[in-house]
Amino acid sequence: MLRLSEKVATRVAYGNALVRLGERNPNIVVLDADLAKSTKTIKFKERFPDRFFDMGIAEADMMGTAAGLAAAGKIVFASTFAIFATGRPWEQIRNSICYTDLNVKIAASHAGIAVGPDGSSHQAIEDIAIMRVIPNMKVVVPADGIETEQAVGVVAETPGPVYLRLGRSGVPTVHDATYEFRLGKASVLREGSDVAIIATGTMVAAALAAAEALSRNGISARVLNMSTIKPIDEEAVISAVTETGAIVTAEEHSVIGGLGGAVAEIVCETAPAPVIRVGVKDKFGQSGQADELMAVNGLTPESIEEAVQTALSRRVTPR
Repeated sequence: MLRLSEKVATRVAYGNALVRLGERNPNIVVLDADLAKSTKTIKFKERFPDRFFDMGIAEADMMGTAAGLAAAGKIVFASTFAIFATGRPWEQIRNSICYTDLNVKIAASHAGIAVGPDGSSHQAIEDIAIMRVIPNMKVVVPADGIETEQAVGVVAETPGPVYLRLGRSGVPTVHDATYEFRLGKASVLREGSDVAIIATGTMVAAALAAAEALSRNGISARVLNMSTIKPIDEEAVISAVTETGAIVTAEEHSVIGGLGGAVAEIVCETAPAPVIRVGVKDKFGQSGQADELMAVNGLTPESIEEAVQTALSRRVTPR
């Protein structure tokens, strides 16, 4: 049965996790670009003011400083809104952080269109694509608060650059206390044999809701939470496609270059089968309430159900 509990914003879970991490590890430092109240790094600032640096509205400088601190042996978390974390300082991320494989964790909040009224200028729908293409960069998109808190601890202990994608709005809790986040590994939240729905971030809860609705019509849908986009769990994707014969991906991101693209790349190279991508089509966002924008862009359980029907109509015989 579908089980979704209270809503928690992943940015809030990130702020809480940073404080606990800072208490355990004095080598953790945090940078922000004048948005500490929104990214929730203010909690770390209040607890460890000597290890927090507000860099102002100067994201390129923040990434350069993060690289310098990492080169000096620190584990650095650099935060701002996703649109500014990945767009303005892309060159610094590529050349100063990733080229030298430094220990910088870019924890970007307010990703996707659920930013809402802030409008298209603040809605990062390309960030996964432009981060996952950079060598040495790892990309993590937690589905809920529980996974976020665990992911923060894991990426802090993982050498090298990491992009951690966080959201503004509260999302349903899809995991319980027994869950264990593993970098590079998908988790199967629901078994199924007819189709596999591979989702990430905010769309994991929608995928579970869609699978529940599909089951009432006799369709058995497997649901995978692909919280690590890079390195992606190729084994889980191959198992899903060979055992079901059809894939639907779901993400709060452009259908170009994100989870859907990553999954399609694997399927094309290993076990060709239909891959139907649910995500933001090739367009910019707009201003509106978060739930309205999700509906307008087809990021709903109903949209996933429709995509499943399309995938099933093209389904190949499982091997």
